[in-house]
Amino acid sequence: MLATLTVQDIVLIQRLGIDFDAGLTVLTGETGAGKSILLDSLSLALGARGDAGLVRSGAERGQVVAVFEVPDDHPVRRTLSDNGIDPDGAVILRRTQTSDGKTRAFVNDQPCSVSLLKAVGAQLVEIHGQHDDRALVDPEEHRRVLDAFGGLNAEVEEVGRRYRALRSLERELRELQSSLDEAEREGEFLRSAVAELEELSPEAGEEERLAERRQYLMRAEKIAGDLTEAYETIAGSSSPTPELVSVVRRLDRKAADLPGLLDETLAAINAALDRLDEARIGLEEAIRETEFDPRELEETETRLFALRAASRKYQVAVEALPALAAEYAAKLSDLDVGEERTVALGHAVAEARDAYREAARRLTVRRAEAGETLEAAVSAELPALKLDAARFIVAREVDEERETADGFDLVAFHVRTNPGTQAGPIMKVASGGELSRFLLALKVALADRGSAPTLVFDEIDTGVGGAVAEAIGRRLARLAERVQVLSVTHAPQVAARAGSHLVISKKLVGDGERVATDVIEVEGPERREEIARMLAGATISDEARAAAESLMRREDV
Repeated sequence: MLATLTVQDIVLIQRLGIDFDAGLTVLTGETGAGKSILLDSLSLALGARGDAGLVRSGAERGQVVAVFEVPDDHPVRRTLSDNGIDPDGAVILRRTQTSDGKTRAFVNDQPCSVSLLKAVGAQLVEIHGQHDDRALVDPEEHRRVLDAFGGLNAEVEEVGRRYRALRSLERELRELQSSLDEAEREGEFLRSAVAELEELSPEAGEEERLAERRQYLMRAEKIAGDLTEAYETIAGSSSPTPELVSVVRRLDRKAADLPGLLDETLAAINAALDRLDEARIGLEEAIRETEFDPRELEETETRLFALRAASRKYQVAVEALPALAAEYAAKLSDLDVGEERTVALGHAVAEARDAYREAARRLTVRRAEAGETLEAAVSAELPALKLDAARFIVAREVDEERETADGFDLVAFHVRTNPGTQAGPIMKVASGGELSRFLLALKVALADRGSAPTLVFDEIDTGVGGAVAEAIGRRLARLAERVQVLSVTHAPQVAARAGSHLVISKKLVGDGERVATDVIEVEGPERREEIARMLAGATISDEARAAAESLMRREDV
């Protein structure tokens, strides 16, 4: 139920905080006092379209906060959880509207899209008036209302589940058939490609490895000659080492004759011989490391060029060749075994269709029974609402060629307002006042089935006489035994039935040159005075007060 509504800087409302009770609450007040502003504010919190014109003059932004108390098992908690919002505790809807036209939406103080706010709001509140009978506008909603009334949600879910299973199998069969058709057209190509790719047997990362090895081998081939030439110069037949060794021996024999003269020279020549020997060892190591086999280079290039040729032929990167080979092999396999799979899948589709149609037919039978019961329940409410000659009809069209997740049925609420007239869609046949009364009869018949936990009726008693207003009041009170009902009304007969009575008025604020909407709860004598005003108008007579007292005493009758 709606527990609290807080409105700030919306049109004529400066700041209002209203606490609501369970049961029937009426909102009364003179025309222009701000009843519509309150409903517009609530609608804004429920996800209605924003408008910069809603912001109070002089304010930068307005805000509406609606706090709801709902049972732990209410479906709205699942909606919140599915959208990553904490579902525990009260459900708090908040909407801000700026004077430049921008709005922001919040659920449980978490920013959200307006569409989510609207979806959550629709699960919590229904607002109905002569021109906003949402439960009666959309035939899809008619089917949902009928299913809720008949307690058919489990059957509807079963039909939907079998429908989705059928469509999934049909989609799988179509995709398989399409794949087989394509494979059949490409059959010869596939066999040739699979054979070629299997023989080539490409491996992941192979191109990179081969390219690196080829570069290495080419560099090795280029440097091998230089290394050999250098080795020949240092250690080959033209090596200076033997001659230097001979020179050292001769000088060493002469060194004793001239002590100290050749020491540095001999040391330098010996050091040079040591360095030449180190160079020889280094060159031998380098030659071993770069040992070049022309056959390996040839084999590497042949493999690399074969992979790249296949890449160009099949128009994929070399790295993708293994996956392409697997894909072609799978297609060829599908072609080989596809007929068996197609037959098996066809049988599965037929079985799924039979199961769906059987469940849909059972649902059709249950809907027919629920439709008759709903017709009787609504019709029983019509005479007291001065619709004695009217008839409420649950029109159903069953088309078994029309397979949907909701079954075979098209459901629409029709009415016939007078004997001998043609029945037709309720929105087209019923007048504004009749539409409101049909809606009320329907809601009373549904009670707490298929309704949001809070119902708002906006002046549905407009244009009706005292007896009809009395009947409307009785039915709103009955309805409020099971759901919370808020009713904006001008009928004293309705107001007298309320458990809570809120009076909406204008008051001067600030310097006395501005007005703001105010809401007060009235009880006892104050409530009697308000009902008397509704009966008599601006001048309240003693007779009006007595009539108001009489209506209030009869509220429980």
